Amino acid sequence: MILDNNLRIIPFSPEWKEPIKTLNIEWLQKYFKVEPKDEKVLSNPQEEIIDKGGMIFYVQYKDVIVGTVSLLKIDNQTFELSKMAVSEGIQGLGIGKKLLQHCIEVAKEQQIKKLILYSNRSLKPAIHLYEKFGFEEIALEEGIYERADIKMEKII
Repeated sequence: MILDNNLRIIPFSPEWKEPIKTLNIEWLQKYFKVEPKDEKVLSNPQEEIIDKGGMIFYVQYKDVIVGTVSLLKIDNQTFELSKMAVSEGIQGLGIGKKLLQHCIEVAKEQQIKKLILYSNRSLKPAIHLYEKFGFEEIALEEGIYERADIKMEKII
């Protein structure tokens, strides 16, 4: 999917293994901390996301990956929107919005019924974005991520 002349969304390929880790580690270290679950998934995206039926998308600017998002398969009907990060220098330009929109379109195409996500209420712009796209708060179970204090879902 081409976003403009210089930006496009591309799917995961082994040659682009590192950006999901570097972008997310940068983001996690800025706002929270890298949890063991994060380290496992981000160090092994092929095994932990793709091979388990999930998807990873990147925003590519020229030859540089500047954003990423993942859809982690929970079951055939439900996927977790996860590991979304945008390079710090270009945040605020709508790249996260485009990644979220792309995930919703893919969910519709793949006949996924529900997207869930875990976040933190301190990330007000992110929470606002999720609400704008129709995500609603639901009960949060314990032990998923230490940093998560809100769970949201969108019925597709």
